[in-house]
Amino acid sequence: MFDDIGPRLAVLRRQAGLSQKELARRLTDLGEPVSDKALSKWEKGATLPSARQFLLVCRALEVADVSGEFMGGGLARGLDAAGRRKLGEYAELLRRSGLYEPKPDRGRAIRLYTLAASAGPGQFLDDGDFQWMDAAGAPRQADFAVRVAGDSMEPRFRDGQVVYVHAAPTVGDGEVGLFSWQGSGYIKQLIDRPEGVRLHSLNPAYQDIPIPEPQQLRVFGRIL
Repeated sequence: MFDDIGPRLAVLRRQAGLSQKELARRLTDLGEPVSDKALSKWEKGATLPSARQFLLVCRALEVADVSGEFMGGGLARGLDAAGRRKLGEYAELLRRSGLYEPKPDRGRAIRLYTLAASAGPGQFLDDGDFQWMDAAGAPRQADFAVRVAGDSMEPRFRDGQVVYVHAAPTVGDGEVGLFSWQGSGYIKQLIDRPEGVRLHSLNPAYQDIPIPEPQQLRVFGRIL
C-alpha cells in the first residue's frame, strides 16, 4: 500500500492542474515548507512524507475522501477531479450546518429543572424548562434533579442546592418529596395521618401546609 502513495499523489497533483513547484508553494502557505525536489522523491516512491505532510498534501489537493483515494473504495471512487471537488463542497456544507457535529461522550446525564422547585413559598415546576447536567456522581435511582429555592427545608436542604429526585407517583409518610399543590412546586416532608395530610417544613420558622384534598396533590417523586 505504501508503494502506491507516491504515484497516487502524482496523479492527484496532475488532476488538480498543479506543478510540483505550485504544490510546494501551497504546502508552504499551509505552514509546512516543502521543496519541489522533496515532492518529486515522494511521487517516485524514493521517500515517504510524514503523516502531517501527507494530510496537508491531501488538503492542498482538496482530497475529500483520503481513505477512498489511497485504500480503494470510499465515497470518491469513480469520480473525476470535478466530482471530488463537489464531494468536498458538500462535506463543507454539512460541517457548516452544525447539525452533524460529533457529540462528546459525557457519560450519564439527567435533566436539571431550572425553574426552581421551592422549599419556601412555592413555584410551579414547568416540565419543559430544564437543562442537561452531568450526573456521574448522582445516585443510581436519580431520574432528574431540581434546584432548591428558599430555606424552609434547612438544615437538610439549603437554598440553591441541587437535589436528585426518583420519579414516583407516591411517597410514604415521613418521606421528603417533590410536590405540586395549587400551581406551586414544593420540596417538603409528607405527613399523612388520620387527622389529615400536610406538607411539613424542617425549618421551624415555617408553618405546615395543610392539604384538605389529598387527591389534588401531585407527586413528582421522592428526594434522594
